[in-house]
Amino acid sequence: MTPYDILRMKNRLGMDSGEFLAKYTVPVREGGSPLPMLRLKMEESGRRPCPFVREEGCGIYPDRPGACRLYPLGRGASKAESKGADREFYFLVREDHCKGFEQSRQWTLKEWLEDQGAHTYNEMNRPWMEIVTSRSPRLKNLNPQSLGMFHMASYDLDRFRKFIFTTRFLERFHIPEEEVEQARRDDVVLMLMAMKWLSFALLGEMSLKLRG
Repeated sequence: MTPYDILRMKNRLGMDSGEFLAKYTVPVREGGSPLPMLRLKMEESGRRPCPFVREEGCGIYPDRPGACRLYPLGRGASKAESKGADREFYFLVREDHCKGFEQSRQWTLKEWLEDQGAHTYNEMNRPWMEIVTSRSPRLKNLNPQSLGMFHMASYDLDRFRKFIFTTRFLERFHIPEEEVEQARRDDVVLMLMAMKWLSFALLGEMSLKLRG
C-alpha cells in the first residue's frame, strides 16, 4: 500500500494512522527493496477476504486503494537506465472471480483510468514512488533509525505531524509559514512535506531548504 492509500482509508474510517496501521496492515519485503512496505491485512476466514468487503460491496469504496481502482489492471513503474526518467506501464490481470470480463463494454486505458479516478492516486504517490524506485546507493545500507524514519513519514502521518511540531524540525528547515499552517490540518500537504523530507534525508536531494 502507498502513503495516499493509507491517508484516504484512515480518514474514511476516522482513525489515527497508528491505529489504522496496527489493525489493518502487515509489513512485507517486496522486490528486493530495503525499504519497509505494507500490505493490507486480510481476514483469516475462508478465502481470506478483504476486511472492508461487505455483502453490499466495498465499505470504503469512495476511498478504496489505488490497486483496487485499477483492477483488473496492474501498474508498474521504474526508472529508465539512461536518464532516470519515470517509466510507467500497465498490464491486464485475468482472474476467474472477476465478473467484469463478462461485460460487453470495451474500455481504453485512458477511459478506465479516468473513470476510476486513478490519476489522482498516481500523482499523489509519484514523489513516494520516486523514492522507492530510486537506484541511489544510499538506500542499500540504511540503519534501523533511517528505516523507522521511512516508515513514519510514509505511513504514520499522525506521528509525523507530531514529529515536525514537537522537535526542532521547523528550526532546521526553511518551510513557508503558509505551508506549515496547512500541514497542521491538511493530510495531503503533510504527506507531500514528508516526501520532501525523505528525499532530503535518504537520497541527499535538496528537496528542503536548510536554514542558514
